[in-house]
Amino acid sequence: MRIAGGGLVRRWGGRAVGLAITGVSLYIVAPSLLSLFGAWPRLADVEPWWFPVLALLETCSFAALWWLARLALTQQADDNAVDEAPPPGHPGWGTIATAQLAGNAASKVVPGGAATGSVVQAKLLIQAGQPSAVVASAVTAIGLMTTGVLLLLPVLTVPALLIGPPPARQLELGLLVSLIMAIVIVGLGLTALTWSRFVVVVGRAAGRIIHVVKRSVTADSCAAQLVTQRDRVAAAFKGRWWAAALAAAANRMFDYAALVVALVALNAHARPSEVLLAYVVAQALAMVPVTPGGLGFVDAGLAALLVVIGIPADTALIGTLLYRLVSFWLPIPVGLLAWAGWRIHRHVTNPSRTKAPPSLGDDA
Repeated sequence: MRIAGGGLVRRWGGRAVGLAITGVSLYIVAPSLLSLFGAWPRLADVEPWWFPVLALLETCSFAALWWLARLALTQQADDNAVDEAPPPGHPGWGTIATAQLAGNAASKVVPGGAATGSVVQAKLLIQAGQPSAVVASAVTAIGLMTTGVLLLLPVLTVPALLIGPPPARQLELGLLVSLIMAIVIVGLGLTALTWSRFVVVVGRAAGRIIHVVKRSVTADSCAAQLVTQRDRVAAAFKGRWWAAALAAAANRMFDYAALVVALVALNAHARPSEVLLAYVVAQALAMVPVTPGGLGFVDAGLAALLVVIGIPADTALIGTLLYRLVSFWLPIPVGLLAWAGWRIHRHVTNPSRTKAPPSLGDDA
């Protein structure tokens, strides 16, 4: 009985603690969520044509991720085919989009965030016929690439704040800022993927800063780890580096553009660089795995930061709700529909899943 009890604790103890932390966190952010949902009727004041514009921007953001995934899977499949015959087929756009949408929805409703979403995405790709080793390498490379872009944004935000146009405060320039930032990200991404010395210098600088807080981290160890991760990404997108950097940059910048448009739709006035800073902090809060997809923390943090940069509280609240509607809430049912459609498609096209297995002489 002791062994069984110990096994039960080991198996379910961590999950129970995780669920408890999630429950407490949701309780803490409940007031901000109630305030946010209380502003829901005020979305009726937004001109209807803004909604398809926002949906288009978020669709472009997701499409950039599909492009990035296709690049990684195609490269991994080609490399895998060197030692294997016949080579695995390249996944179609529909398969990649379905897997990403389903994984994204899972990351927003199940505790565990991005890790859970990656597992769901990988499972669908493997069920589609992609080798598990290919999928694992590709998903890891995609995660490293997108995380690298996110970590790069705070570094680029500081000069954006310094060169932003303080007198005009024209938020519409945020769309131009997103384009400029995308070009800079692509340039830095290509530099990191092709110039090892640049990565070493950045890693050593970061290591010295981290060493002040965590003594076990040194400049050399941080540089070595950064080079290792860079090499994994470079191998995953070999020969397609510019396209991978462009896709990763487009994913973030289209999402930032959606936040800008959500505020423009409400006639808000703020510096685009300050909105970029609020966006970066909100994305960092989304990585905190205490609630699915950063639910509550992102909403409260983003609304508060928008108020800090000079946007009226009511406008900041509705702008946050409008942005989160298209970037967080709407993709959940879309992802669930994609997953359901995938299940139905597999059921229809693979009758062997419900019928008796074929005899040895039959074609599988």
